[in-house]
Amino acid sequence: MQRFVNSLPFSGFLSPSSTPQPAPPGASLMPPGGGGGVPSPPSPVMQTLAPPPGAPPAPVPLGPGATAALPPAATTITPAVPKEVPLALAARYGRDSTAINGGVVWRVYPVRPDITGSFRPLREDRNPTPNLALPPGDYVVHVAFGLASAAKTVRLRDEPVREVFDLPAGGLRIEGRVGNVRIPAGQIAFDVFHGSQFEPGDKRQVAQAVMTGDVVVLPEGTYHIVSNYGDSNAVVRSDIRVQPGKLTDVTVTHRAAVITLKLVSDRGGEALANTNWTVLTPGGDVIKESIGAFPRVVLAEGDYRAIARNDGRSFERDFKVITGVDGEIELLAR
Repeated sequence: MQRFVNSLPFSGFLSPSSTPQPAPPGASLMPPGGGGGVPSPPSPVMQTLAPPPGAPPAPVPLGPGATAALPPAATTITPAVPKEVPLALAARYGRDSTAINGGVVWRVYPVRPDITGSFRPLREDRNPTPNLALPPGDYVVHVAFGLASAAKTVRLRDEPVREVFDLPAGGLRIEGRVGNVRIPAGQIAFDVFHGSQFEPGDKRQVAQAVMTGDVVVLPEGTYHIVSNYGDSNAVVRSDIRVQPGKLTDVTVTHRAAVITLKLVSDRGGEALANTNWTVLTPGGDVIKESIGAFPRVVLAEGDYRAIARNDGRSFERDFKVITGVDGEIELLAR
């Protein structure tokens, strides 16, 4: 009988608390009632780990006092992109020079042209130290100070940006004189060319018809000035040097005079109208041509010949120009 009990197939499903205890002396393993058949073993109780329908899943046991925690839901944190980024701009004459406090023009361009192939400014500011606000991105910032300029690419992201531009430039102011007398504004003009007049090759003109007292801002370097007093041959050329952060005053001295031409029937008489004039050098080079009763011409110091044509007749006279001595030259029509 004991061997039968030990052969039961369900002994492995019993929990430790239901381990069979030894039978007391005199106890019978037979069921009451005296049945002589062998008792059928009870059906093992099957356990399932699946939760009942609708119940939340139970934590998986990991050992005494421990359960597996479900991972938190994944959260992506995207930094906020600013709508506009501050951009502070400033210009100076050089790395160790003072700041430029006026006369600058700032322009901000996109780094790529538009659909027409043009670069159109997005912003323009004439403040010497502007503070702009632009959407994040890449830009080309251009600054002009007179005829000097500079440009650079600026990248805006999420932090304020400050850019300082170096413009090694200086000012040039010119006036003309005859002797100690200042030539009135409007009678003289100046053209400015890059490089010395004594250097070989063609010179690039950087400024034209500059008037007396005007200030021209130029990049640092050597230039030459062509001073035109009147519109004939009173021309003087001068080399100058422009230095960063400095205003260079230049005085151009002309050796010339203002001459008034008159064709008269008698000395001291009225000038004849509709007269054609030609002024030549002694070698025959034409210096000036005009029409009128008494034209005024600025001539460099030297010797000349005047030819007057009126009513089909011609009259001529030699004359001399002395620096600073303005006067009239009369031709007698006889």
